[in-house]
Amino acid sequence: MTTQPGRDFWARLLVATAVAVLAIAPFARAQHAATPGHGAPSVSADQALEQLMAGNARFVAHAPQHPNQSAARVHELAGGQHPIAVVLSCADSRVGPELVFDQGLGDLFVVRVAGNIADDATIGSIEYAVEHLGAPLIVVMGHQKCGAVTAAMNGGESGNHIHAVVDPILPVVAEARKSAADPLEAAIRLNVNRVVDQLEHTTPILAAKVGDRTLRIVGAYYSLEDGQVTLLTGAPAKHSEAAKP
Repeated sequence: MTTQPGRDFWARLLVATAVAVLAIAPFARAQHAATPGHGAPSVSADQALEQLMAGNARFVAHAPQHPNQSAARVHELAGGQHPIAVVLSCADSRVGPELVFDQGLGDLFVVRVAGNIADDATIGSIEYAVEHLGAPLIVVMGHQKCGAVTAAMNGGESGNHIHAVVDPILPVVAEARKSAADPLEAAIRLNVNRVVDQLEHTTPILAAKVGDRTLRIVGAYYSLEDGQVTLLTGAPAKHSEAAKP
């Protein structure tokens, strides 16, 4: 009779332990899902691109879903991030990648700089997302009426730091002037193509991953008038559109 209280204690302890394990299991699974292995993509580049274009279609139709913005998503991402794509876009306040692609927290690794140029700091950020976070897709997105490209068309800047943004764009200006009825719009697209080509040949990380087909880099153009994203380079035929004049 004297051993019964001891047995009851251990029985209650075992039950309490089992309940605690069951209670924390969902959180452990969520953390594991938010922290995949080093450089292991959760989706393919094609799947990521499909997701972005579907999101833009919702944005254009004024029917966004605003995904992955809940308190649960915030908690999940505390354990780590695994974005499906890198978006290099202009810093223009009218061009917000998470908005125009209707994505949420943790979906995109966004790098923004005027003129969507790729200097060393920009490339370093992109390399980190590709190498350490496993992003399989890079989207370089220019936009209608880009101020940085306009400055390049007007001859550049001097006496300030704006020239650091404009100077890399200058090489496309002459080509744009001689090849299009609308030189500014042509230069915007040519600048996107230039940056895509630059990234595809950037060693050691990006060029190697493009070469072994574990990374895809595409160019895109955002219309300020209707919010539509048009793919310019590296896109499947079903997503491509002829460049607008």
